[in-house]
Amino acid sequence: MDFTLVLLIILILLIVGYFYVIKKHKYWENLGFPYAKPQFFFGNVRGIGTSKHSSQLFQEAYREMKNKGIIGGIYFFVQPVAIVLDLDILKNILVKDFQYFHDRGMYVNERDDPLSGHLFSLPGQKWKVMRAKLSPTFTSGKMKMMHSTIVAVAKELQKTLHPYAMNREDIELRDFLARFTTDVIGNCAFGIDCNSLKDPNTEFRRAGKKVFEFNFTSLVRALFIQVFPDIAKKLHLSLTDKEVTEFFLKLLKDTLEYREQNNIVRNDFLSLLIQLKNTGKLEGDNVDLGKISFEELAAQTFLFFIAGFETSSSTMALALYEMALNQEIQDRVRQEVLSVLERFDGEYTYEACMEMKYLGRVIYESLRKYPIVDNLVRLVTNDYQIPGTKLTLKKGTGLITSIYSIHRDPEIYPNPERFDPDRFTEDEIAKRHPMAWLPFGEGPRMCIGTRFGMMQTKIGLASVISHYSVNATQKTPIPLIIDPKGAFLSAKGGMWLKIEKV
Repeated sequence: MDFTLVLLIILILLIVGYFYVIKKHKYWENLGFPYAKPQFFFGNVRGIGTSKHSSQLFQEAYREMKNKGIIGGIYFFVQPVAIVLDLDILKNILVKDFQYFHDRGMYVNERDDPLSGHLFSLPGQKWKVMRAKLSPTFTSGKMKMMHSTIVAVAKELQKTLHPYAMNREDIELRDFLARFTTDVIGNCAFGIDCNSLKDPNTEFRRAGKKVFEFNFTSLVRALFIQVFPDIAKKLHLSLTDKEVTEFFLKLLKDTLEYREQNNIVRNDFLSLLIQLKNTGKLEGDNVDLGKISFEELAAQTFLFFIAGFETSSSTMALALYEMALNQEIQDRVRQEVLSVLERFDGEYTYEACMEMKYLGRVIYESLRKYPIVDNLVRLVTNDYQIPGTKLTLKKGTGLITSIYSIHRDPEIYPNPERFDPDRFTEDEIAKRHPMAWLPFGEGPRMCIGTRFGMMQTKIGLASVISHYSVNATQKTPIPLIIDPKGAFLSAKGGMWLKIEKV
């Protein structure tokens, strides 16, 4: 082919591509929505995952449009995405008008990626059916069953930290806490003693790390899958690493076979799912919830693992970070925990943990300042006219709620950079909009594992603070820099603190 002709074709393609991007970036302007000015091709996410975390990019857009409307427009590269700017309309979206926003628009490919078919990502009717089956497994009664298991692992955490505390060492505390939550979830979800507190290189811990490890190739693949899900399915692409999938499926298959062959029943999440797989009912309940397949069981257990260990360990690390910087808060937490334990003979019983009110407020404030899941994602499932306006969100449009931006909005939380657990007294909570604190979401698609997450976080923090003090060192990240590559909100370079025996 003539070289000049090749250049001409390339030039034409570039011109067509240029005008295609320009046209796509006119979407919100043409509909009359306020919008954040996009950069060519990248839209409003330039630097995502490399120089900036998604929370920071969405906060920039939120601040730019906050006083221009109740819903604004941004661009995920060339894909238009709406962003919620008003708490009243947010309540409509998450609760009142949920039927228009019941999907998350996440990639689900059960054929090529069997672990993707979990409750967090499932769309429409599939989600509704699975939620109904799983809700009875997360009642307070079922959580109490797992409480003693968490306490036992927390005691192992204390033992693991002891030699470092006696030497008054600087440690990367988030890794220890991730090993703690890995062992908790391993026990409660899989019924397996992972022992990652004793050995940080166990296969279970390595698999957990691999879920959240991103390099350039995996990041590009994830972005491609999210932007072009239909093409991704035709190409048989998977979000979950192949080794991770094989590890978890084999682990579950072997565990189920061993339990069923030996008639073993444990007080854990897996035992409840096995009951659903075999009978469609939970022991002690007469309600027929419907059976689930092995693949469905595997996907839900996988979700319980990835949602349970990373989010709680990051929350604990950030709470301890703030207590290290605010010693009077740390002293008050320790005083409360020791006082409660004294009344319960030194045991971290379920009832004792419920009485640790101030510790609860510290966790709430940590989740306010550092919402580990920094945004809520929804898909508009039918054309939705925004109340009080002539504007309409079109079916198929993505919608984001920037929790990070709401939690750091000075009009909602005065002096938002200040860490103040007393923002969460009953009186202060009553003064705020019900949508002002959303670390677990809200409405029908609110996180089903909220009780479990709070329980393991509270036990983990109480077990550390009752025995050890934490202090800032030269390695402590002050100010804290958010890791741009983190799937969840976490500190870049880890959480270095000095730990000492009380």
